[in-house]
Amino acid sequence: MDRYLTVAEVTDAARRLVARFPGTARLRRIGRSRQSRPILMLSVGHGPRHVLVVARPHPDEPVGGATALALAERVATGERPSPATDPAAVTWDVVLCLDPDGAALSEGLEQATAGPSPTLASYYRAAFRPVAEEQPEWAPIVSRQLPESRALFAVIEEHRPFLQCSLHNVDAGGTWVQLTSDLPALTAPFRESAHDLAIPVQHGTYDALYWENPGPGVYVLPPPDSTARLAAGSENIGRSTWCAPARYGGVTAIVEVPLWATDMADDLTPHPRAAGVLRDLSALVREGGRQVTALLDKARGFLPPPSDNAPRRVLEWMADDLYDLVADSWQPLARQAAEATGPDDPRRLTTARVSALDVVARRQPLRAAGLLLRLLDEAADPAAPALHRELDGLFTAWCADFEKALRLRRVPVRHQVEHQARTVVAAAEAALEETS
Repeated sequence: MDRYLTVAEVTDAARRLVARFPGTARLRRIGRSRQSRPILMLSVGHGPRHVLVVARPHPDEPVGGATALALAERVATGERPSPATDPAAVTWDVVLCLDPDGAALSEGLEQATAGPSPTLASYYRAAFRPVAEEQPEWAPIVSRQLPESRALFAVIEEHRPFLQCSLHNVDAGGTWVQLTSDLPALTAPFRESAHDLAIPVQHGTYDALYWENPGPGVYVLPPPDSTARLAAGSENIGRSTWCAPARYGGVTAIVEVPLWATDMADDLTPHPRAAGVLRDLSALVREGGRQVTALLDKARGFLPPPSDNAPRRVLEWMADDLYDLVADSWQPLARQAAEATGPDDPRRLTTARVSALDVVARRQPLRAAGLLLRLLDEAADPAAPALHRELDGLFTAWCADFEKALRLRRVPVRHQVEHQARTVVAAAEAALEETS
């Protein structure tokens, strides 16, 4: 496998698996999206206990569909059997794509990232990620109930999974797992899988900036009422679909694998000038955001209105205060690093942690630039070509700087899928032990 699968290809493959294993596998619609696209769930096995796997919760993170199929195939065929993959004991419920509307707006992403040497530029030109309130897993945090969210909540209530696994990609960095409660038995197999497949483990991540870190690349959600230890904007994380299985004694694992890896992700040496670099990164994300927003300002008069256009809504959301929110969020770390006095001072930041923030600083303007380039491509206004050329120059330079600064290397798709599938099975084994 050298490319990601489209939603249609994943659906066709699921139907073929059901035809091959009619007594074991079945496919049903669990809901419809805001635009009436079906949300399909493939179930394999008839055991009384359930694992729930959620693919494509973010449309710009394409690995999950292939991983979902690999897991379903493993359970159906009995390949490498284990207690958690025994179809007589455990049913695996696999949501094939949680956000089909978003995936439709990322159409072409699979082809853009195919082949032996896809580039960051090809990825960001095709990728689409909706605003937070239109992300099915995240929308409940901001008190919005999407039909996609309701469909997932209904499945959780119906089957009460002892484990939910949400399948994610990070554009660049290393691999990590976020948990809603600790699974100590997961740490070793997760680390071994990453090592076998030459994927660096991410030590420190923006997504879990202040979470507990019981093992390399493993982060555990603090109690939802501990808002001082949650990232900005996630204070109500207890409302999310991630936390729903906890009502029934279940745990959720969010499994992240990188499209492009940097070996800095697992470099635990103290960064020689962390405080200065974090100040530079804050300036970088603010300046990149300012440059994209300045070009957006010039194009607003001829772009489709935000109410009618999801990419435009993202651009306005980011222009509002997202760049400043990101830049401000790690200022406490910069102050701590500046106050550190010696090599053993725990306030010193590692190269790995600084590199994780470096990725975030660089990708935010690139996400916006990629969306604005698409809108300018489609615009008929005479001013659009000149704005496109100016933005394309910035975009191309930013991508090149990103690849060079982090020394990025492509992770083969088959390795992403294999590592994510191994991690899910290991999490299921660990959760089964915890809840037996």
